[in-house]
Amino acid sequence: MSLQSLVTTVAAYWQHVQTTLFPFLETAGLTLTPELERLVAILDLLRIEECLPTRVAHPVGAPPTDRAPLARAFLVKQYLNLPGTKALRERLRTDDTLRRICGWTTTRAIPSESTFSRAFAVFADLGLVDRVHADRVREWLGDTLVWHQALDATEIAGREAPHPNPAPQYGRTASGHRRKHPKSDRPRGRPKKGEVVEPPRTRMERQLGQVPEIALLEIPTACDTGAKPDVHQHLHYWVGYKFHVITNEWGIPLCALTTAASVHDSQVAIPLLQLTARRVTALYDLMDRGYDAAAIRTCSAQLGHVPIIPATPPPDVPPPEVDADRVRRYKGRTVAERFNARLKDEAGGKQVRVRGHRKVHAHLMFGLLVIFADALLRMAG
Repeated sequence: MSLQSLVTTVAAYWQHVQTTLFPFLETAGLTLTPELERLVAILDLLRIEECLPTRVAHPVGAPPTDRAPLARAFLVKQYLNLPGTKALRERLRTDDTLRRICGWTTTRAIPSESTFSRAFAVFADLGLVDRVHADRVREWLGDTLVWHQALDATEIAGREAPHPNPAPQYGRTASGHRRKHPKSDRPRGRPKKGEVVEPPRTRMERQLGQVPEIALLEIPTACDTGAKPDVHQHLHYWVGYKFHVITNEWGIPLCALTTAASVHDSQVAIPLLQLTARRVTALYDLMDRGYDAAAIRTCSAQLGHVPIIPATPPPDVPPPEVDADRVRRYKGRTVAERFNARLKDEAGGKQVRVRGHRKVHAHLMFGLLVIFADALLRMAG
C-alpha cells in the first residue's frame, strides 16, 4: 500500500466515524465537543477492549469488575494529560459525557482508586498495551512501505529510589568514554604456544545471533541513575528510566521499549529494529551518533535497510565525504524528537506516578497509543 492509499483509507475511516458514530452518540444523549469527538475516534480506532482476556467465572466471591471501561479510562487519562487516578475520577464524576464514553452510566458505577490500581497492575503484567499497539501497527501500516524510521531515546524521571548497578555496562558511557571489556572465561595468564585467543564478544555482537526476546533479557530494566550530555557536552543526571521508540516519517510510533536509565541507547537498537521489522517494511534507518556501531549497521543491512548514522572518525583521520542525499534524509530524524516532546507534554510522559518497570512501561505505552491514533487521524487532514 502506498502513502496515498493509506491517507485515503484513514480519510474514509474518519468520514465513516463522523457520519455514523457521532450521530449515534448524539442520539443517545451525549453532547460531543471537538475534543470529545477526537477522543471517541481514538478509542474506536484503538479498540483496546478486543485485546482484553476473556472473563472467567469465579466460583467464590464477587465477580470481577468489567475491565473494558477501565482500559478506556486509562486512555482518557493520557489523552487529557491528567496527573493521576484521583484527577481522572474527579473528571469522570463531573463530566457525564466523558463517563458514558468510558462505559459507566452513573457516578456510583465508577470504581475506587484501589480498583483502578489493581486493574492497571493486571494490564501491565499481561502486556496489554504492547499487544494492542502491535496489532494496530500491523493493521494500519503492515501493508504500507515505510521510507524512513527514526530511532531515539528519552529520559523518564521516576518516583522511586535507584537500584544499585551490579556491573558496568559495556560499550561507551554517556560522556563518550570506553567502559571496561567483559571478562573472558579462559584462565588468566599468557596463552599457550599456538593457542588462538578470541576476544570476548560485546553485547551488540551477541545480539546479532539472538532473537530479540532473548537479547532483551540481558538489558537492565530496574530504576537507576542515568547521564546524558546536553548540547554543551555537560552531563545531565536523572533517576528513573529510558524510553526507546522507533517512529516513522509521519510521526507514528512503530515500536517502543523501556529500560533502566543507565542503559546506553545503542544497546537496545538491534532488538528494537528486529521487532519493528516484524510489523512493517522500512527502507532507511535514521539514528544519531550515539548509535554509531558496526553491529548496528550490520543488523540494519541484514534487515534490508539502509542505515544513515553519522560516523565519528578518529581525530587524526579526515572526515569522510558527505552524501547530499543522506544529509537530506537524515533531517527526517527530528520526528523522533517531536514524538518525545509530545509524549512528555501531551500524554503523561512527565507525570509518572507508578513504580516498577512494568507499570512505568504500561503508563508510557498508554500515552504512546494515544499519540499513535492521533497521528494516524491527522493524516486525514
